[in-house]
Amino acid sequence: MNKKVEIIEEDEISKSQIKREAEALKLIGRDLVALSKKQLPQIPGSELLFHAISVAHKIEGKHEALRRQIQYIGKVLRSEDCVAIRTAIDKLNNKHQQLTHATIRLEKLRDELVEQGDSKINELLEQFPTLERQKLRQLVRQVNKEKKTEKPEKIAKAAKDLFIYLKPTCL
Repeated sequence: MNKKVEIIEEDEISKSQIKREAEALKLIGRDLVALSKKQLPQIPGSELLFHAISVAHKIEGKHEALRRQIQYIGKVLRSEDCVAIRTAIDKLNNKHQQLTHATIRLEKLRDELVEQGDSKINELLEQFPTLERQKLRQLVRQVNKEKKTEKPEKIAKAAKDLFIYLKPTCL
């Protein structure tokens, strides 16, 4: 009846957890190797990490050598800020999606300007002081005027003009 029971302390990490973390670092390493040479400078990291990635770019044709190099990159990543690196990779991979969301926010802002008028213009001018109050008011008036004439092609024109004016500053 003497069964030995091991008590695992709370701060001890299990062997399988260590393996999962190592695998996650290798996945980040694969993503880093997949980036182009133009994208790499946007990633925060040490000189050792970038050297390991450049070696991996050179041996891309050899499967086993590349696997070992990615494993080494995972080892180097243990001493790096992986959260910042993962965030930078995600930003590079999702630029199209980010641009789409920014465009949607800008269209919503344009619609709010048309609906709320001067109060929203004042709020926007506090946020972006480089915008011109007179130009904004003129464009909003033009959109409202063309809405009243109920000509769909004109509404699109005036709203597009307002969008084009807001885009460089607010996007």
